Amino acid sequence: MKEKIYTIPLNDAFKAGDECAFCFIERKLEEQTMDFVLGAGASYMEDDVRAETDEMGFCKVHYKKMYEYGNRLGAGLIMKTHFQKLCKDLDEAAGHFVPGKGSRRLPFKKMKAPSGAGENQMAAWAKKVTGTCYICDHYRDAYGRYIETFFDMFRKNGEFKELFKNSKGFCIPHFADLAEAGERLLSDKDKKEFFEILIPMMQENLHRIYEDLDWFCDKFDYRNKDADWKTSKDALQRGMQKAGGGYPADPPYVMNR
Repeated sequence: MKEKIYTIPLNDAFKAGDECAFCFIERKLEEQTMDFVLGAGASYMEDDVRAETDEMGFCKVHYKKMYEYGNRLGAGLIMKTHFQKLCKDLDEAAGHFVPGKGSRRLPFKKMKAPSGAGENQMAAWAKKVTGTCYICDHYRDAYGRYIETFFDMFRKNGEFKELFKNSKGFCIPHFADLAEAGERLLSDKDKKEFFEILIPMMQENLHRIYEDLDWFCDKFDYRNKDADWKTSKDALQRGMQKAGGGYPADPPYVMNR
């Protein structure tokens, strides 16, 4: 298969020997989106981009990453116009707000609107404006295309299939995505082959991480003070990645000045 825009990064991700090739791809996509939003290209100065960031805002994870990125003026300009829209929308919502009637007081942990009762309008507004993220949305679409390309390459590219077979498996969240997409995108024949590779691979690599974590913990016993770390020195961050995805030991991604 001729390498194209999505196949090249997929090949690179599997050749990297990472604990999860799709964590590797997601990190690249997120960094590219951060650069697009706040980097030297100054896309935040474009009216159409600013209109989208004003409308969608960002999640708390990406607010923190934007702060760490280093372009304080760019982030400030984005936040200024986003808050301009927030103020306008809240003023409009407040102008139509009428408190509900008849709800009885419940402990906070048990709070739930009675059956048939409408949600508080202010709560609905707040959930709406905090329920979207421009950066998450921007790279999530590309991630979906990489998943589809993975299965296309699995079916058609023997060299790529070998890369997949010899990989370290995936983090559990990306394993879920692949299992779900494989069920949907593959023929019965290809599906059988895919899961016969994927499931034993995941079992083998989860057990491998467990063994590394086991020795990592044992190394803190004074009796093992002088023993070799073997492959366990970075077991904690690799275990966290395998269980939840991402790269817990990564430093902040900062602007390339």
